[in-house]
Amino acid sequence: MNKATLETNLRNEVMAAIAEFITKQYETDVLTVSASEFALPLLDAEGNEKYALVKVSIPRGKRMDGTYEPYDGYAAAEEYRAEMDEKAAKKAASAEKKAREEALREQRRALRQAKKAAQESAE
Repeated sequence: MNKATLETNLRNEVMAAIAEFITKQYETDVLTVSASEFALPLLDAEGNEKYALVKVSIPRGKRMDGTYEPYDGYAAAEEYRAEMDEKAAKKAASAEKKAREEALREQRRALRQAKKAAQESAE
């Protein structure tokens, strides 16, 4: 078998397992909408029908500088984790900076009010 056929068979096997699991676990329909996608009918909190789209793919990798680099899921997961950690650190730093600036504004506001109160009591 060629590489594409092997990948197609693997994808179909994974899709069948996912469809079986979802059907049993959530008692919902699994609607095949393409060779690699399912649509799952769901209800939101208000009872409106929504759909979750699930795509299954077998990535091959990338060509870089004339060479082929196979896909590495562990490396991709590590890159994603590092990216999310960096975003969380930036968000925390931003929140900390915002809190410091707000505290400084409050101090200035309190000083202005104290100064104003002192001027009014002097008059």
